[in-house]
Amino acid sequence: MSGILAVSLLAVAAAAAPSLQPRLKDGLAKTPQMGWNTYNHYSCSPNETIVRSNAKALVDLGLSSLGYRYVTTDCGWTVADRLADGSLTWNEDLFPKGFPALGEYIHGLGLLFGVYGDTGILLCGSPPNNTGSLNHEEQDAATFASWKIDSLKYDNCYADAATNFPNVNYAPSTSPSSRYAIMSKALAKQNRTVLFQICDWGVDFPALWAPSLGHSWRIGNDIIPAWRTIFRIINQAAPQTDFAGPGQWPDLDMLEVGNGIFSIPEEQTHFSLWAILKSPLTIGAALKDETTAISDASLAILKQKDVIAFNQDALGKSASLRRRWTEEGYEVWSGPLSGGRTVAALVNWRNESRELTLDLADIGFQHAGTVKNIWEGSVAQNVRTSYTATVAGHGTMLLELHDTTASGEYAAEIFSTITGKTTTFAPISAITTSTNYTLTINLSKPLSSSTTITITTGSTNATSTQFRIPASTTQLTTPLTLSASTNLSLTIHHPSTPLTITSLHLTPPAGTYYPSTTFTLSGPATLTTCGAGTCHPVGAKIGYLSPTGSAKTTVHASSAGEKYLEIDYINNDIAFQSAWNEGRNARNLTVAVNGGTPVRLEVPLSGRSSELFAPGLGWWDSATLGVTVDGWKVGGNEVVVGNVGGEDGVQSYGADLVGFRVSD
Repeated sequence: MSGILAVSLLAVAAAAAPSLQPRLKDGLAKTPQMGWNTYNHYSCSPNETIVRSNAKALVDLGLSSLGYRYVTTDCGWTVADRLADGSLTWNEDLFPKGFPALGEYIHGLGLLFGVYGDTGILLCGSPPNNTGSLNHEEQDAATFASWKIDSLKYDNCYADAATNFPNVNYAPSTSPSSRYAIMSKALAKQNRTVLFQICDWGVDFPALWAPSLGHSWRIGNDIIPAWRTIFRIINQAAPQTDFAGPGQWPDLDMLEVGNGIFSIPEEQTHFSLWAILKSPLTIGAALKDETTAISDASLAILKQKDVIAFNQDALGKSASLRRRWTEEGYEVWSGPLSGGRTVAALVNWRNESRELTLDLADIGFQHAGTVKNIWEGSVAQNVRTSYTATVAGHGTMLLELHDTTASGEYAAEIFSTITGKTTTFAPISAITTSTNYTLTINLSKPLSSSTTITITTGSTNATSTQFRIPASTTQLTTPLTLSASTNLSLTIHHPSTPLTITSLHLTPPAGTYYPSTTFTLSGPATLTTCGAGTCHPVGAKIGYLSPTGSAKTTVHASSAGEKYLEIDYINNDIAFQSAWNEGRNARNLTVAVNGGTPVRLEVPLSGRSSELFAPGLGWWDSATLGVTVDGWKVGGNEVVVGNVGGEDGVQSYGADLVGFRVSD
């Protein structure tokens, strides 16, 4: 259901993390870096021919001119033993001309030379063993600089001495930040500016410390060649989109576009989300080698200039999650662009083509002068209240909006029709059914005498109310009753005195907040007090919501019908170990009103602090997401929050509940 005002439907507590200033002082990564990397297609088996061929393809296919310039050889390039002087070297069987020559070739194409290293004793992908940089950071930084590298992707395998150097450790004995700091300082000593890409898979919530050390940081575990990986990754990105900015970019991992893994609509969704969330855009497909060439359709996606422009926009602001309709299978992300523009992406999670509608109020607007549908290749003018288009299965409606008006603002020249002494505004949207809306009518000039008007609202079951406007006024403010809808009309009858209405302003109800501390619990559900300044805004939360554990409260409503709830929840169930299988970085909550069918909302991560070392381990960091639930009646309503059906899903326990606000 549509919203009527701009609310941050995925918000985090202000106290959860400090605001970080952009690190960048060296001129690099003013916008997210773009390029190509060997790993997604060739795994840890690169060679000189592969790298040279794909680097040349960046130029020949017109990709480099669009910004794809960093060419990085990932794991598998070095050997087990260092040279006699302790320095790194390359595998001469795979790279017979050597890395300095490879760099010269790449530079000769007008591209940038990237290499791969590791904080540990070995590179990821060993065995066969490839030596890492632990305890050799300054020497290796000097070696890289002597090869004239332009970027270093730095991984975190075989790095934890206290646990005997395991290949992968998602719960290391100490923060990996200290190891990244050593290499960051070593690179800074070289007479060469190097893009530093931190790749610790999101361990220890690097958004808090990585911007002071590098230019980008991986937010989560590796992307995998399966469609489900997209949902997992964006659920991990959701609580940290506001950390993006010049010189500090959350990295959602390399692109699978062109690897024959996804359908074309799926590739469009993948590319769209990575672009608008301001992830570095690193191609992971084989562009051109002895046996493989990228398809024209995938190449067209990687070359889509509007999408690249969203990613490279000078404002540097990421899109954020605005609404999610779990059972209906779609969601909306949106964010600002330079020049007063806005980008919005409506993602169709169902694998069926269908007509879907973006309610402009869900992204903060009531009207857009121009809406450009990127993948459809169409432009609409004078879009009022909502925009509808057909979206392919697993595809995305990607829109660029210009000349927008804030939600709740209805200019007469756009929304009104005058017939005699009757002025009708349509379409009017209402996010919730309530008697507590506030309507403000603005007139172009004061009335010479008082007059009585009649306001009729609704498309069906219309209701009428009379109001008296005093003389010498240009504004009338009055309460109003509306039913949840995106297609209401509001008609003003002014039989005695002509009115020239310039605009309407509609304010939704503030609603009432119901904190977790007032709920009645059943089964294993438990109320927990959080640390000071956490579990915002209550300081407590209900956990262990499950198929047999729930939380119940009574909500008094002024009207019957559908109502909008903003749920403050906590989820820090990070899919490290399960990333290769069904891990989703998400948990469910269900809401049932008066014994009706539960409405399910699958919430993303909310944690904005270290899951290893912070107080609360990220389980005290709240976020907000909205949902519409039907079945309300006038008076007392029983509302039950739980995880009905959770035994059939990935997680039997739901997200923790801090509280919710009912818009009534």
